[in-house]
Amino acid sequence: MAKVQISNVNVLANPAPFSDPFQFEVTIECIDDLPNDIECKVVYVGSAESEQYDQVLDSILVGPVPAGRHMFVFKADAPDATKIPTNDILGVTIVLIVCSYLGKEFVRVGYYVNNDYLDNELRENPPDIPQLDKVQKNILASNPRVTRFKIDWDGQEGQQEQQQPQDQQIMAEPQMQHNQPSSSHHHDEPIVQVPPVEMSMDAMAF
Repeated sequence: MAKVQISNVNVLANPAPFSDPFQFEVTIECIDDLPNDIECKVVYVGSAESEQYDQVLDSILVGPVPAGRHMFVFKADAPDATKIPTNDILGVTIVLIVCSYLGKEFVRVGYYVNNDYLDNELRENPPDIPQLDKVQKNILASNPRVTRFKIDWDGQEGQQEQQQPQDQQIMAEPQMQHNQPSSSHHHDEPIVQVPPVEMSMDAMAF
C-alpha cells in the first residue's frame, strides 16, 4: 500500500521572466511515518531531441516525514541557457518535479512551459540569438501530467516490483522519459504540518 500521496501542487510566481527561479508549493500526505528522506528534483527538459540537454535545476531532501499532511515550497534556479540548443530556448518545453524514496522514483509531475517574447515585434522577428532578458516563461499550471510508480516503501531487497508508470490524464502530448542525474542537498527549511485543505488537484495513490 502506498505510504505517500501528493495532494496538491501550486505553481508560484507564474508567469515570470526566464531567468527567475521556479517555485512550487507541494503538499503531501503520509499515512505512516517515513524514517528516511524523500528526494525531490526539478528537471528542465532542454530539448525534445535528446535527454543530454536535461538539467537538474535543484534537488532537495525532505524528511524524515511523520504521518500526516505536510507542505513545503520548492524553489529552483532557472536553467543555464548556454546548455540549451539555441533553437530550443524559445517555444514549448517541459519542467518536471520528480520524487523518490530509497532511491526509487514514485511520482513525477510534469508541466508544459512556454518561453516567448512579450514584445510583438520580437515575436514576429526573433533575433538569431535569443534576448533572454526579454523572454517570459509561462507554466501551464492547470494541466499537469502525473506519472506514478509502485515501489517497495520498506526497501526490502528482492521485493521491489518492476516499476510500471501509471499516468493520470492531463496533457494532449505524450510524456518524455528521462534519466535523472543524482545531485542533492537537504531542504533548508522544515516541512510544515498543515490541516486538511480543499485540494486543487486530485490526490494520487502510488
